[in-house]
Amino acid sequence: MCPLVFSCDFLLQEHVELHLLGQHSGQRSFQCPMCSAVYSNSFCLQEHVELHFDHELSRDQSGSPHSDLMLAKELQHKEELKRKQEQAQLERQEFKKLQRQFGLDGRGGYRRQMERSMERAVASGHLAPVDFHLKKADMMESLASGVDDGSSRTQGVIRALGDYYQTECRDSVQVWLAVDTDHYSSSAGDKGWGCGYRNFQMLLSSLHRIDAYSSVLQEKTIPCIPRVQRMIEEAWKEGLDPQGASHFSKRLQRTQAWIGGTEMYVLLTSLGISARIIDFHQPTGSKNTHPHLFDWVKQYFCQSSKSSSLSPRLILTHLPPLYLQHQGHSRTVVGLEQRKNGSLCLLLLDPGSSSSDTRKLLSRETRLTAVQFVRKFPRNLKHKQYQLIAVQGVLSPEEKQIRIFNSRTLSAERTP
Repeated sequence: MCPLVFSCDFLLQEHVELHLLGQHSGQRSFQCPMCSAVYSNSFCLQEHVELHFDHELSRDQSGSPHSDLMLAKELQHKEELKRKQEQAQLERQEFKKLQRQFGLDGRGGYRRQMERSMERAVASGHLAPVDFHLKKADMMESLASGVDDGSSRTQGVIRALGDYYQTECRDSVQVWLAVDTDHYSSSAGDKGWGCGYRNFQMLLSSLHRIDAYSSVLQEKTIPCIPRVQRMIEEAWKEGLDPQGASHFSKRLQRTQAWIGGTEMYVLLTSLGISARIIDFHQPTGSKNTHPHLFDWVKQYFCQSSKSSSLSPRLILTHLPPLYLQHQGHSRTVVGLEQRKNGSLCLLLLDPGSSSSDTRKLLSRETRLTAVQFVRKFPRNLKHKQYQLIAVQGVLSPEEKQIRIFNSRTLSAERTP
């Protein structure tokens, strides 16, 4: 239909269709200035002429009769390469975000974060240089020994809560409290990522006060966070939770990596202590609440055969507290309150609460306000999922080996 030649069948088909369209549509005609093709509208003519120029340009650039096909393939290859590069760049950015979120981005661990915090305090005038060196020396001594220095610990919290419910609280009919548990708050060295480690310290402080557990715990001190990280790495080497170990590349020391319920289970199992992981994987009440979680906690505290009652409504159990995990944070359940209207209220110790705020529980003048930060009702726990870790006895050597073997496919008890 015209002398134009193409080496690409797609371009040829498009060109011929424009010829045919020009022959069978409309009455007014527009003739191509480069060949004999005639079109009924200017739009079709413009597309046709552009094909002429595209063809001539490709011939001028290569001088090859197949240059239009080669050019098309080259452009396609470049576009595909660009797309893959952009995708790889996006994946690298997302991976770095995840690394930073979970403390695996090489910023250093507890020691480095503490040093940076003290250096900023010196630069701002809030810490004298001589105090900086004293604090750093104390930190290095703690890290060398593997024992927590106790600077963020608050003792006597359970006794203070018992005193409050015995003498001041009038709107509850029954209160259960765990065995005496020390509160450990996050410090400058682990702020933003240390909640799991601090909750382990709280749980361990309670186990030291229960004869059945203290007899199997070889170390009678509370480990510092770097030591806890080393304990988890040692548990992985025993064969516990290989999938979890792979997630962290088998390394926690000198990182700011978060730990959760699975690592708590690994720690306890490695110490010869039996633990359960219970998943509350969806809300069971209105407005995204978890009443089933509260019922489970009540059943846990009611099971205690060894308990003492200081008043008709206050029961001091000999049970360790529970580890409570949700997305982004964890806390320690040290008790449960049942109110006159039948509603339940968890009593939580939060590592995010400072030592100074926690110590307000110890004074009757400030206790009424401070206890409000400990009490949590169903309306206060509205994350989609929660997880509890419950201690339930001591493992025999044979039982521990079975737990290690089964942890290759570690799974939680799902409820309901």
